[in-house]
Amino acid sequence: MTAIATVTVVGASLAGLHAARGLRARGYDGRLVVVGEEYHRPYDRPPLSKEFLTGDGDPGEGLGTLALTDPEEEAELDAEWLLGVRAEALDTAAGEIRLSGGRALRTDGVVIATGATPRTLPLPHPAGVHTLRTLDDATRLRAALRAGAERVVVIGAGFIGAEVASSCAALGLDVTVVEAAPLPLVPQLGEEMARVCAGLHARGGTTLLCGTGVAALRGGDRVTGVELADGRVLPADVVVVGVGVRPVTGWLEGSGLALDDGVRCDEGCVTALPNVVAVGDVARLARPGTARTVRAEHWTSGMLQGAVAARNLLAGSTVEPFDALPYFWSDQYGARIQYAGRREPGDTVRILEGDPADGGGFLAVYERDGISTAALGVDRPRPFMRLRRELARAPQPAGR
Repeated sequence: MTAIATVTVVGASLAGLHAARGLRARGYDGRLVVVGEEYHRPYDRPPLSKEFLTGDGDPGEGLGTLALTDPEEEAELDAEWLLGVRAEALDTAAGEIRLSGGRALRTDGVVIATGATPRTLPLPHPAGVHTLRTLDDATRLRAALRAGAERVVVIGAGFIGAEVASSCAALGLDVTVVEAAPLPLVPQLGEEMARVCAGLHARGGTTLLCGTGVAALRGGDRVTGVELADGRVLPADVVVVGVGVRPVTGWLEGSGLALDDGVRCDEGCVTALPNVVAVGDVARLARPGTARTVRAEHWTSGMLQGAVAARNLLAGSTVEPFDALPYFWSDQYGARIQYAGRREPGDTVRILEGDPADGGGFLAVYERDGISTAALGVDRPRPFMRLRRELARAPQPAGR
């Protein structure tokens, strides 16, 4: 294997940071460069839709508790931070990354950690329409919610949309959530449990409208309302669009890497080029023993993939697969939702604790052929974590 003199991590994200940590933990002592399009050091994104929006602190004071590094760790990482810089192309033949401003960065190894960017509606967007992905996005939304807004419309009832709606309701605002699907979160939770979780909106005082799309965003200079496909118009001072994300791969076109709603990798985060790995929201990993690939948009996956990718990058091939059980959580309307595993259509649900019908917490397990495949908990953190550990140790049905 050719010695790796320089490794460049493209994306100053959670996944990128953990890859950098993994490289140093594995003994890599060469040049380490971290390129980030934002001007911020890596920070924690989950609070952006929750306590950051509802908090009373001054958002102008910097990253504060969101920061994932401190000066001592940054000194130990001994990385060059190129922040406010965008990667524009990867020339694998020349071993270079072309950056905004015309600079070319010579590198021997690459960690792709560019994450994802919010999808938008194919409609004119007047002022007052927001997406939420970055700290700067959250800062703008936070200011808008405190600038006399009374009515908020959230488009999309996925986890980000639901969390933003919950935060807006906590601020005392009139909130309506619009979801094009007949019921939100069915692909993740299945219809039965999705219906239960959808009930949290009513519990929190939010109106949930399902089964209708958005035809237009009303307003001239500023948004005044949302026109639905069925003709209704919802008055709005602030609109938040949460209709999913798309992986940031445009800069990789022409690189020779396989792009398919993400960067195609093997089961160890390694691309077709052994000196290029991908982690986090942008990585689409092969599932061993199947013909499937999976791209996980979860905090835990981004964190854990970094160490695996770093080991395989230094080894020059996949010597360790990424096989962690999928896990995510969401805080909505005072309830914590936790999910782990790989539910698929046809799996049945069995309630282990509590009663979803009474509006309280519960613990459920998904099963197929007598084997547990996934777990869902609402306000059951300790028993859920025990069940999660059991799932991680248990064999999964073939083809998972």
